[in-house]
Amino acid sequence: MATSGTTAFDLNVDELIEEAFERCGLELRTGYDLQTARRSLNLMFAEWANRGLNLWLIVERTEALVEGTTSYDLDADLVNVLSSVIRRTNGSTTTDYQVNRISRSDYHYLPNKDTKSRSTQFYLERSATPKLFLYPAPENSTDVFRYYALTRIQDAGVYTNTLEITFEFLPAMTAGLAYYIAVKRAPDRVALLKPMYDEEWERAASENIDTVSSRFLPARTII
Repeated sequence: MATSGTTAFDLNVDELIEEAFERCGLELRTGYDLQTARRSLNLMFAEWANRGLNLWLIVERTEALVEGTTSYDLDADLVNVLSSVIRRTNGSTTTDYQVNRISRSDYHYLPNKDTKSRSTQFYLERSATPKLFLYPAPENSTDVFRYYALTRIQDAGVYTNTLEITFEFLPAMTAGLAYYIAVKRAPDRVALLKPMYDEEWERAASENIDTVSSRFLPARTII
């Protein structure tokens, strides 16, 4: 039996919208149908940022530090900082030092934020333009803040675009858009489509993890 020999299946935006409309028992007829569905798709991507950790959206980024400067504006597509180090280079030797995250209150209570040394802590202000605060303030202009950033999914854009997701999330994306459209256009299908969406999401999310070994240690009782 012959097979295709390809693994390139994907959906562009208009194909995805058409499939979602069909699941709602509707036909895609007008330009407004496309427009309202694309708006729902972008809103759903915002919801996905709140549902969990999307591994394909994790990217490594750097921020060059400036001596004595405690705060830095980060890219607007940043959702969160997952882990970070200060990279220091002396000659041919490069060393990464872990930087621990602290809360807004912890940073606020620091008595002298302008103290200079190698930065060991950071606070992330998750505003419209995310802002990074380092403590102590960098003691030179050669250290680099390196971090893994969880970023936003790119907007749907034009209808011929494909979307910034991995293959295993195609069913969840399709089911989710069908549910979002049903809320507006086919309320009789909501009770059917919502559980399908949640099931497809959970199935994809359960595979969207780092497969690493785990080690469990017994708790120690301190007397």
